[in-house]
Amino acid sequence: MKLVTVLMLVALPLYCYAGSSGCSLLDNVIEKSVDPTVSKDEYRVYLKDFVQTDVEKKAADELKQCFLQQSNETLANFKQMLVISASSDVL
Repeated sequence: MKLVTVLMLVALPLYCYAGSSGCSLLDNVIEKSVDPTVSKDEYRVYLKDFVQTDVEKKAADELKQCFLQQSNETLANFKQMLVISASSDVL
């Protein structure tokens, strides 16, 4: 199950890199993952193009549940870490 989650997270940046949309797709997926107001059902609907099998659906649910269990402070710190990480890649 962890392998499926890792593969799903690896596939999104590759999709962004290969596509012409930049990384807005990855940014949107991360935003939906971190947003505590987005339910697991809404999250699964948003990821429907990437999640087809039952195993992938379960992995997406578990990933979202991990974020739902975090405090708002932890989620804010995670977002800040992503911004720092992305800006260091540009430099």
